[in-house]
Amino acid sequence: MECMLTREQAWDIVCEFTKSEGLRKHALAVETCVVAYAKQLGEDELKWSVTALLHDFDWEIHPQAPDHPMLGERILAERGVDEETRRAILSHANYSGVPRVSPLEKVLYACDELAGFITAISYVKPNRSVFEVDGASVKKKMKDKAFARSVSRQDIIEGAQELGRPLEEHVEFCVKAMQARAAELGLAGNSATSG
Repeated sequence: MECMLTREQAWDIVCEFTKSEGLRKHALAVETCVVAYAKQLGEDELKWSVTALLHDFDWEIHPQAPDHPMLGERILAERGVDEETRRAILSHANYSGVPRVSPLEKVLYACDELAGFITAISYVKPNRSVFEVDGASVKKKMKDKAFARSVSRQDIIEGAQELGRPLEEHVEFCVKAMQARAAELGLAGNSATSG
């Protein structure tokens, strides 16, 4: 039977399948950006939170496309995760054949790669802090093909387009959202310890 998971239940699934601290932090970063959009758009924050947390839960056990997220979706179905959440997770992979139609699907796709990219930029800043990241630094790093090469710049650009937002505005929105949860995301930096 399908039901809406609580955030804790979703996080338990993430932790059950994801042992990497980096991937867990990625789930939290994507959730941060997605929930910020849910608030702005007046959408269901819990549903959007759960969807974002679960979007890559199976990455470690299915690291190859198309196993991720296809095989993961089956696990979520067996756990009773609702169809809207599972469909959004499928749609975040361009190769899934599931078109992004709903606001949730578009926002998840738009925030996934960008949250990872913002995290990567934070790690190379002098204080390893998201507070040192801004639109200009993201734009500059997007041009550097050697930096965080696993992050799809095309997905970041297309994500903003699908949202109907200028890329700069989308980037700034996500940076601000991540700054608001910097400590939890491990991106508050080390400047606090140097004082």
